[in-house]
Amino acid sequence: MIYIFFANGFEDVEALIPLDVLRRAGKDVVTVSLNETKEVESAHGVTIIADTLFADNDYEGAELLFLPGGMPGATNLANHKGLCEVLVKQNDKGGRIAAICASPAVVLSGLGVLKGKQATCYPGFEGMLADATYTGELFVTDGNITTGEGPAAAFPFAYELATLVAGKDVSDQLAEGMRFKHLMNM
Repeated sequence: MIYIFFANGFEDVEALIPLDVLRRAGKDVVTVSLNETKEVESAHGVTIIADTLFADNDYEGAELLFLPGGMPGATNLANHKGLCEVLVKQNDKGGRIAAICASPAVVLSGLGVLKGKQATCYPGFEGMLADATYTGELFVTDGNITTGEGPAAAFPFAYELATLVAGKDVSDQLAEGMRFKHLMNM
């Protein structure tokens, strides 16, 4: 199971593009609200209804835990004690974690999850990557951690995640079918 965590202030495209791509890849993806209700408001005032609440899941066998960026979404993710505990446990067992935009710096770096890893994040947050090497790339995978730069990186980041969890052939077929490869040949 793949879990995407939604907190108020999440960046719309950074959450929904990977969600869409991963579901097209045939993966079971569950959206999780960190609020007391399933309703979560994006950084741009769009309200979504998550599939479930945080407390209603057991994340022990998660294939991937994913954190969208956005502000104050990343801060709200970092302030959720239960989520932070789940992320540390996932990392300790070598489980896959992904984060984009501000979340690699605001959430993962603060948990020590990025120690010794290469990572990227939204420009301006790289100073918070204290224990990581900032690459400035659109996305980077180092071991069990994948990080993405920001909104414009949402598609290449999503295809990287699809490659990791569904295979390169599936990811390439999606990128072609969704016309991403055509876009990149402009």
